[in-house]
Amino acid sequence: MKLYGVIDLGTNTFHLLIARVTKKGIKEVYRERVFVQLADAGIETIGKAPFNRAVETIARYKIILDKHGVSNIKAFGTAGLRTASNGATLIQTIFDKTGIQVELITGMEEARLISLGVQQVVALSDHNSLIMDIGGGSVEFIIANQHQVIWSQSFPIGVAVLYNQFHQNDPITVNEIEQIHIFLHQILEPLQAILSEYPTQNLVGASGTFDVLEKVLEATFVSPQHSIIDVALFKPFYKKIIHTKLEERLVHRDIPNSRAKLIVVALILIDVVIKMTNIKQIDISAYAMKEGILSEMANLS
Repeated sequence: MKLYGVIDLGTNTFHLLIARVTKKGIKEVYRERVFVQLADAGIETIGKAPFNRAVETIARYKIILDKHGVSNIKAFGTAGLRTASNGATLIQTIFDKTGIQVELITGMEEARLISLGVQQVVALSDHNSLIMDIGGGSVEFIIANQHQVIWSQSFPIGVAVLYNQFHQNDPITVNEIEQIHIFLHQILEPLQAILSEYPTQNLVGASGTFDVLEKVLEATFVSPQHSIIDVALFKPFYKKIIHTKLEERLVHRDIPNSRAKLIVVALILIDVVIKMTNIKQIDISAYAMKEGILSEMANLS
C-alpha cells in the first residue's frame, strides 16, 4: 500500500510524518519532530544557527523518506517562513540541498487543514467547538460543529512572537503578563466578537502545549489520539508554573526541555482564551495539520 510523507515546517518545530492512509484512517509508519526554533534569533529574520538547523533537519528527513521508499511527499511552511525576511532563501536552499519543494500556505489554509486533521479523531457534536492550534509564529482558531466549519482565522500571536515581544525577564513580571493580556485582548477582538454570536462549549487543543497539559493534568483518554481534561484543573497548574524561572522549568519532570522556554507565554495565552470562552472542558487532539494534509493527499476527507 502506498506511503505518504508530510513535512510541517513550523516556527518552532519541524515535523515528519510517514503513513499509510485507508478508509479506516491514518496508519502511522514513522513520526519525528525536531525543535528547530526558526525564531530563536527573532521572528523577523531567521538567524544563521536556526537556518542551518532547518536545512540539516530537512536533509535528514529526506534520507528517512528515501529509506522508506516514499515518493509522494508534501512539505508545508507556515508563519515563521511566511514572515521572515529570508524565508524564501531558506526554502530555496532546502530545495537545492534536498530536492524537496516547500509550499508556503496562508494562515487561513493552515486553519482549514488543522480542522480537517482534528476531525479525523475528535467527533464534534451539534454544539459548537473552538479548535485552537498554538504555533510559534501564529495561532489558528476554528469554530466548528459536526455539520460545518463556521469560522476560522489565523492570528500572528504564536509563542515565539509573545516570548520575543514580552517575556524579557526571568521569571516573567506582573507587568509583562499584563502587557500580554492587553495585547491579546486587542488582537483577538474578532474572536471575541464571533464567540458572542456562536458560543462554544469546549476547547479542542491541537497538539503543542496541549500535549504537556495532557500529561500533567492526567487527561482521560477517549482514544489514543483524543483525550479530555476538566478545565478546572488548568488554573492550579498555571499558577504553579507562571512565575517559575527557566532553570526550574528545565528540571520539571512533566515539562520537556524543548517546551520550557516558551511554556509560560503559552499558558498565558490558553488562560486568556479559557476566560474568553468560558468553556468547561478541553479536548486534546493528537492530530492537526499534518493529518489534515494526509487525508487530502489520500482523498480520505
